[in-house]
Amino acid sequence: MTRTLTPFEWAVLKATLDIPFGETRTYAWVAKRIGKPRAVRAVGSALRKNPYPLIIPCHRVIKSDGSLGRYAGKDTGRKKELIELEKSLKARLESVSR
Repeated sequence: MTRTLTPFEWAVLKATLDIPFGETRTYAWVAKRIGKPRAVRAVGSALRKNPYPLIIPCHRVIKSDGSLGRYAGKDTGRKKELIELEKSLKARLESVSR
């Protein structure tokens, strides 16, 4: 059963879907994208509640200083692996299409 999300949380998840495969954006970028530029920490809280992590790529959201931040409320090891995997796959796919 899916947890009930607020309209704000759904807006955060929807904005996250706009981040291209193999790329990252900041929590601040997401906050601005949804029209709430001061809600950076709330964006992180909303992403932690993502009920569809295989579909909605919350791992693509990082801190403004370039550090990864947390993933699913835990350490960044898995988040780092996912970002690196996507970047590698994107590079491989782009080289095939040339």
